[in-house]
Amino acid sequence: MVGVVTRRPQPYLRGELVVVIDCSDLERSAEFWTSLLGYTRAGAAVEPYQSLAPPDGGFELLLQHVLEAKQAKTRVHLDLRTRDLEAEVERARSLGAAVLTEEPIVEEGWGWHVLADPDGNEFCVLQPPESYWRDHGSS
Repeated sequence: MVGVVTRRPQPYLRGELVVVIDCSDLERSAEFWTSLLGYTRAGAAVEPYQSLAPPDGGFELLLQHVLEAKQAKTRVHLDLRTRDLEAEVERARSLGAAVLTEEPIVEEGWGWHVLADPDGNEFCVLQPPESYWRDHGSS
């Protein structure tokens, strides 16, 4: 059935893990995050929320429309790990992200940039050392 999202929730000790991101425009934020992460909208938005689901299980991303603007640094953020830092940063930028670091930050073989979504919420795009991918069997 087209448009129906079957979701396997991400469990935690006593329930399900959901990550909530505040935004000023549900439609714009849904377009940004679905394009960046490959998630899909889990049904129609019901103001003030839009649920986004990953294609193969994992945590739900819940967008929450808020009236107040972001005031300070985000204390919790998403990290997107990739094999190609510059290509992924450029892809995020082309979707509407702002790159907040001029040069990659490098620490113990990891390199990353700090970005912000269209509402100013920070997230990082990281390139782990090659040994990370070998040790974790990820692509």
